Amino acid sequence: MEIYNFSKNIGKKITKFDSDFVISRIIQSGEMQTNVGCMYLEENGIIGFHQAVVPQLLLVLNGEGYVRGEKEEYAKVQLGDAVFWEKDEWHETKTDTGLNAIVIESEQLNPSSFMPLKK
Repeated sequence: MEIYNFSKNIGKKITKFDSDFVISRIIQSGEMQTNVGCMYLEENGIIGFHQAVVPQLLLVLNGEGYVRGEKEEYAKVQLGDAVFWEKDEWHETKTDTGLNAIVIESEQLNPSSFMPLKK
């Protein structure tokens, strides 16, 4: 058995696209190159408005915040929410109080195969 650490203190501070968050990379695998990381947004943190390079799934672990796509209409997200953006889709995530999330990036993402849409 091996025990690894993906806590915030070993992560990398991201400021690109006027962002303010830390990401700890967890794994990269597969021929289609799947990337998994944990994002830590402090109070007033933001993942700045940018295009998704590949399909991306954001899984909120704790805290709450707001996400948007190309329109400037924000939707509230919280623990248990999963947000999916297609390749090339413009998007942003922000929080007033803090938010932690797992991010999965891969050409092969299809969350509708397993999860129902939030009502």
